[in-house]
Amino acid sequence: MRKPHVIVYFADDPTRVYQLLPWLPVLESLDARHLVVHPVGIVVREPATASVLRRHTRLPVHLVPEFAELVALYDALEAKVVLYCNNGMRNFESLLDGRMLHVHINHGESDKQSMVSNNAKAYDRVFVAGEAAVQRHVAGLMEFDERKLVRIGRPQLDLRPEPLLPRSDRRTVLYAPTWEGDAAYNDYTSVDVFGEGIVEAVLTVPDVRLVYKPHPKVTTSTTPAIASAHQRILALVDEAARRDPGAGHVSITRGDILAVIPSCDAMITDVSSVGLDWLYLQTDKPIFVTDRHHDSERLRTEVPVSRCADVIDIGNLPGLAELIAARLEHDEHRIARVAMRHHYFGDVAAGESTMRFFTAIDELVALRDRLTGATPRADDLDAATA
Repeated sequence: MRKPHVIVYFADDPTRVYQLLPWLPVLESLDARHLVVHPVGIVVREPATASVLRRHTRLPVHLVPEFAELVALYDALEAKVVLYCNNGMRNFESLLDGRMLHVHINHGESDKQSMVSNNAKAYDRVFVAGEAAVQRHVAGLMEFDERKLVRIGRPQLDLRPEPLLPRSDRRTVLYAPTWEGDAAYNDYTSVDVFGEGIVEAVLTVPDVRLVYKPHPKVTTSTTPAIASAHQRILALVDEAARRDPGAGHVSITRGDILAVIPSCDAMITDVSSVGLDWLYLQTDKPIFVTDRHHDSERLRTEVPVSRCADVIDIGNLPGLAELIAARLEHDEHRIARVAMRHHYFGDVAAGESTMRFFTAIDELVALRDRLTGATPRADDLDAATA
């Protein structure tokens, strides 16, 4: 067995595995490099999660349900860097190991309050997309060492997954709401308050194809208001598709949203990572952001992307169809979005985020070896010369 330099630690059950899946192609590319060899392994704590990941990646997946098994595995692997894509409570069992450098890479870039956690202080480094994330951490945390932050952009956005949508002569409007979060402060979803109204509005815009692509946790939500609203939205889309089969209206409840975004002409979303993915990938196309809290000043302050978007709230929902039609013809926020993209992601071009990520990992592996006085292992040298 080739011992990994880099471990990806994921302790959660399969309902949260969507946080790790978009990273897998990037991590596989890191593992496959030849000039600088850093083998990658995944460590999980739940058997069901291991089963899901083994279907999605060729990287070795190590299952260690018990803490004693985790300690023994870390002793055997002798890895150098551990990556974390969330702030799960069981991360701290891994963080107890002081022989490796621990790096939080997160699973997206958004303005949700959950994106800034005091847990960030526990990691040796925190990889962030750009200046917006830096400012978010500095403003949201007391006595936080800003030097921990490493700007890498968004490596997942360098990927070009196979499109999930067929071509259409119609203009495509994507409605991609987030889920309700695990606490009231982190609830940004529009599904239960605006969802049906948004869908009904889009369906009345001439020459438009509607695509409904909710967050994965919307589709499995046990919150009654979310679950029932989601089902009603699905029914609205199905009925519209039945009435007009040539329009192409569709709900997509599985698959990567990054395989949907490139085929769309406008997006309606909530405060979430997919809105910023759109800003990066479709800077020249309009975006609409919902405000379920009806607090425009707070939104402008805490969600900078809202300053270059049209905001949907209860007051302007009745005129949404006309607004969408107008933006598809004349997008007055386009220039502002160019500047806002730079605020969130810096000046990275396609492919550069991945290279920044690789370079940051290289530097951390080298730093760890200097700090520990480590010499290359025999299997490292064999891999490097293979």
